[in-house]
Amino acid sequence: MDDRLASIDLGSNTFRLSIGRVVRHGDAVQIYDEDRLRELVAMANGLDEHQKVNAATIEKALAALRRFGERLQGFDPANVRAVATNTFRIAHNAAEILPLAERALGFPIEIISGQEEARLIYLGVIQTLPPSDHRRLVIDIGGGSTEFIIGQGDEPLHLASLELGCTSWTRRFFPGGHITAARLQQAVLAAREAIETIAQRYRRTGWDEAYGSSGTAKGLLAILVENALDAHDITLTGMERLSAALVRSGEVRLSDWAGLKEERAPVLAGGLAIMMAAFQELGISHMGAGDGALRIGVLHDLLGRDFHHDQRDESIRQMAERYRVDTSQAGHVCEIALDLFDQLGLEQSAETKELRHVLRWAATLHEIGLAIARSDYHKHSAYILEHADLPGFSRDDQRQLGFLARGHQGRLGKVRTYAPDRAHWLALCCLRLAVLLMRGREAPDTQPVRLQAREHAICLKVPAAWLQAHPLSEYSLRAEAGIWPKAGFTMEIAAH
Repeated sequence: MDDRLASIDLGSNTFRLSIGRVVRHGDAVQIYDEDRLRELVAMANGLDEHQKVNAATIEKALAALRRFGERLQGFDPANVRAVATNTFRIAHNAAEILPLAERALGFPIEIISGQEEARLIYLGVIQTLPPSDHRRLVIDIGGGSTEFIIGQGDEPLHLASLELGCTSWTRRFFPGGHITAARLQQAVLAAREAIETIAQRYRRTGWDEAYGSSGTAKGLLAILVENALDAHDITLTGMERLSAALVRSGEVRLSDWAGLKEERAPVLAGGLAIMMAAFQELGISHMGAGDGALRIGVLHDLLGRDFHHDQRDESIRQMAERYRVDTSQAGHVCEIALDLFDQLGLEQSAETKELRHVLRWAATLHEIGLAIARSDYHKHSAYILEHADLPGFSRDDQRQLGFLARGHQGRLGKVRTYAPDRAHWLALCCLRLAVLLMRGREAPDTQPVRLQAREHAICLKVPAAWLQAHPLSEYSLRAEAGIWPKAGFTMEIAAH
């Protein structure tokens, strides 16, 4: 493995690039900071009334990503992970922006769910805190969303992402930067209403320590301490003193506040309102600042994948257990599908390696929809895999799982909506054939099956004795050959 990892966090306010160097000390592995870059892009501010990011903001974002791309030249794609958060999740033109952004950066970009963002934030925060068995509440106020996590040790117990952020709240309640008591009260009440949806569950679980991991939390702590509004923590009393002073001045003036960074001033009011609401609704007494956040969590998640501790494997295992998947049958299908995939001789690249993982996960859970109904179960499987909260998986990961699950039986017409490339079609072919070859059997046949692929042609070679012994399976395979021309492939079934 290359000893450098890179994470890119495309936040609603700031884009961040972090490069870490992996150092091994015996059995222990650590990531040391090597370089950091940050660009204030304010994507959330670029959203218009139709929830589309405007052209000027898009160009600003692309320019930032080009600079990041220059710094990442020579990096192994397997060691780079770029994640996009709330603004990309809600922007109606995200599908148009994403390919431009990936071209500017030179690496794939994942639009992650709020749950996945929360998981990675917690993973990042605990890296910078001393080991403890205490339950910890982590709040990360971003530009467009706020994540709430309760965790113990390495394990998150509750994950939530709410659509309230310092940028969106400032735009909504403090237009023009004008602060009044009425506007502040409205902003706090609206935030409390959103937080109320998780408050009972979080209060019931409880926590021993609370940390704020965002720029908002660090900024508030600096202002409260450096202006003698509080001694050493974020508290509701300190924030009430700050809010009263802001109402008196009617705006946030950079010169008034020691510890306030220039880039934080325009969104301070919105962030303050959200944090006050969190303290009031959850009953937080005091809060410290955590240094780690999403970018650190992404680095450590990458490290785990390289050292065979991929969170996605655990998510698949838990789904199989929760939905009572027949793991024996699924394991046999998985074994055959991967064997066929390996025979294709695809270019050995990071993309091929990742696709093999996706095929393995889809084969493991292809029958998960049986938990809903046997009729059209493949469609139910696809829906579950596309829409469930799967820690470690990006939206695109889940779309790939859904494509394979939906397409593993039946016609291919509707699965074309995913617009897969040749490699994905071939992976789907491997899964479909594996399901057919296992149909009505408790274990795979020992006689070898061979799969070859040319540009737009697939050739399956099956032992003649097997075809004679399984006439129904032979009929199914012949029918399968008639389906693939609609996907742009010809399929030949031959005996050997």
